Amino acid sequence: MATLKEKLQADVVTHMKAGNKTALTTVRNVLGEISTKEKSGKTPVELDDAQTTAVLQKEAAKRRDTARIYADAGQADRAAAEIAEAEVIEAYLPKPLTEAEVEAIVDDVVAGLKADGAELSMRQMGVVMKPVTAQVAGRFDGKAVSEIVRKRLA
Repeated sequence: MATLKEKLQADVVTHMKAGNKTALTTVRNVLGEISTKEKSGKTPVELDDAQTTAVLQKEAAKRRDTARIYADAGQADRAAAEIAEAEVIEAYLPKPLTEAEVEAIVDDVVAGLKADGAELSMRQMGVVMKPVTAQVAGRFDGKAVSEIVRKRLA
């Protein structure tokens, strides 16, 4: 199975052949960000899919914020262009989870820890958050996840 970065690189050719300039430019920009991230620091590294997904989420969020700023300034055409780019990026992201799905994951983790004999209180929030965060992994807002865990432990 190809990595997310390899898929992005292959899609550059696909978008080029299809003549889809918005998608082509967006994917190239994202690949540039990934490359910059890999080369920054003391030693170059190869980003794995989770790290690449984090870069994609950041880029999509950046474009959504910029679109909102343009919309507030009355520049609807520029806002629409930013939203189009965000949608291209979001197509590469994993399907986001619903709140009910996250609550089910939290309940499973809490039940599993209680079955192992763990006494759960607010002090053990980190014990619950670690496995939940691993399962949710960028498919749901982190603050919302911690709120759900807080409610379950209260």
